[in-house]
Amino acid sequence: MTTKNYSVVIACGGTGGHLFPGLAVAEQLRFRACDVTLMVSQKDVDQDAVRAVSDMRVVTLPAVGLQRGALLRFGRGFWQSYQSSLSMFQRTRPDAALAMGGFTSAPPILAAWRCGADTFLHESNTIPGRANRWLAWVAGRAFVGFPSTAKLLRNRQVTVTGTPVRPAFTNRDTGACRSALGLDPARPVILIVGGSQGAHGVNERVLAAMSQLQKLAGGWQYFHLAGPKDAPALRDAYARHGLHAVVHPFFEQMELALGAATAAISRAGASSLAELAAMKLPAILVPFPSAVDNHQFFNAAAFAQSGAARLLEQKDANPQLLCQMLTELVENHAARQLMQGALAAWQTPQAAEQIADAILQTIDARRRKQRAALFTEADQAPEFAPASHAFRRTSVQGSFGPFAAKPREFPAEVEAASTAMVKEVVA
Repeated sequence: MTTKNYSVVIACGGTGGHLFPGLAVAEQLRFRACDVTLMVSQKDVDQDAVRAVSDMRVVTLPAVGLQRGALLRFGRGFWQSYQSSLSMFQRTRPDAALAMGGFTSAPPILAAWRCGADTFLHESNTIPGRANRWLAWVAGRAFVGFPSTAKLLRNRQVTVTGTPVRPAFTNRDTGACRSALGLDPARPVILIVGGSQGAHGVNERVLAAMSQLQKLAGGWQYFHLAGPKDAPALRDAYARHGLHAVVHPFFEQMELALGAATAAISRAGASSLAELAAMKLPAILVPFPSAVDNHQFFNAAAFAQSGAARLLEQKDANPQLLCQMLTELVENHAARQLMQGALAAWQTPQAAEQIADAILQTIDARRRKQRAALFTEADQAPEFAPASHAFRRTSVQGSFGPFAAKPREFPAEVEAASTAMVKEVVA
């Protein structure tokens, strides 16, 4: 393991799917003695998650997603975020910047690239998001979660790492996890999770199936992360049907929730899938049908085709089919074992470490190249200029000065990609 006192920016806000893998990489960089700055959005999910961060700098940006009917708001937030990042980096240039996807990540990565920092991106999903497709032009290297994604990014150096998960996501004592959550250690637990902010469509399907679940599996327990809007109604519904359930709007200790579960009903964001694989938890995946480029469907299909999950589209999720699939995962031991074996193939426990090491190796290589160039220039200096020669040799240790790159100009491809992206949204 390499330890370096380098400065690295990680732009990772907007959703839990961008934020939590970014935090996993940040932890590995801090372990390697790097100074880490997290750049996140104003959303509650970001602010709640970074509240516990104590050894990293956190910067909140006003960037918002690019959506129809909100182009002016997007442009204003993007420009303010870019100018704020650029001003900060011009005062203290980072050695590297990593984008984890989403439009919170785009302005700081562009600003870091403009200031001469090494730039990287990570794409978790099978279908690259618009921000990462755009940033691929300026990122020196890209990391991807699915092998099929590599050919979809216009980047010369793409490495398949998987999606980083935090170290806490590993095998745990099931009974202890259930007890910690207020559940009976001896009874099966169904985890229902719709991503970092819940999922109304999943909540509706579970609500519709409660009468059948009461008849077929009255002894099951439920740990339901419902989002802030649906949590009160679902809590009442479970109570009316006599089902033992713990309902939360949001829950930070997902390693406990996954560790307690027998099976899960989940959306199919890449970060959620990586956590399911890390814990080898059998799941029914219900992709969010309105996800950009339908990327959750393709994520879920990749897992389902390998036997690592069951795919159930939201439009097909009637109570009978949902109960049938759940019963198989909970009560069919052979089916569970087969799925857990397939999930093991998707485990990438070294992803965060691999990305952190690659970032540091790139910084090291650039430093060596710059140092060699300075010594070559110094060796060619006239013998009648000893003072200048001595300065050149001693100054190569500085963090900036001779290592400061000249401001870059954005390539034409970036401008073309920006125009195409805006037209796609406005159309």
